[in-house]
Amino acid sequence: MDEMNSTLDNTTLSTISLLEARLLRLEHVLYGHTTQQPKASAIRSMQELEHRFSILLQRMRVYAELLKLYKSHPDLFHPPPPSSPPFSLSTEALRAIVLSAAASFPATASALTSISDTPIPDPAHSAALAALLPRMRGVEATQAAQEAEIAELRARSESLVRRWYEADVLRYAEYVAGIEGRVERAERVVKRVERVRGEV
Repeated sequence: MDEMNSTLDNTTLSTISLLEARLLRLEHVLYGHTTQQPKASAIRSMQELEHRFSILLQRMRVYAELLKLYKSHPDLFHPPPPSSPPFSLSTEALRAIVLSAAASFPATASALTSISDTPIPDPAHSAALAALLPRMRGVEATQAAQEAEIAELRARSESLVRRWYEADVLRYAEYVAGIEGRVERAERVVKRVERVRGEV
């Protein structure tokens, strides 16, 4: 019996020391310092730990809300393994969840099958494409240079056509217009002379 009491006392003291170590780590993270308490009895240590923990919860509302959430929904912090259903749901709720998703099972299975049936490309083709990258970059640079040269030639051609039109075509048009004007004046003079001769 004495051995059992001694073991229980040792377990209690080790649990309290572990709780105190965790609380000290929390205080160090939050405040940057820790206050090492002097050794006391187990009950006094538990009371001191509870007091310090309640102060911590009062100062940090987030921890109080987390503790409240943990008390109301402990399965959120310790989820069951995937092989077992959630213990917080009834059988009817689980059945409803499964039946609501049952329509997507064939489509998902088909998609997974098509993925597994899709052949993996031959690595040699990928390596060949990767080896062609420098040549493709060279072709791209050549194409950019050709486009710049074409743009320059287009600008020069436009300038030459404008110069030819303004210097030759317009001048020739003015020359032809001048000749036509002189011919029309000569025709009027000839007609006037013929009219005068006809009157005489």
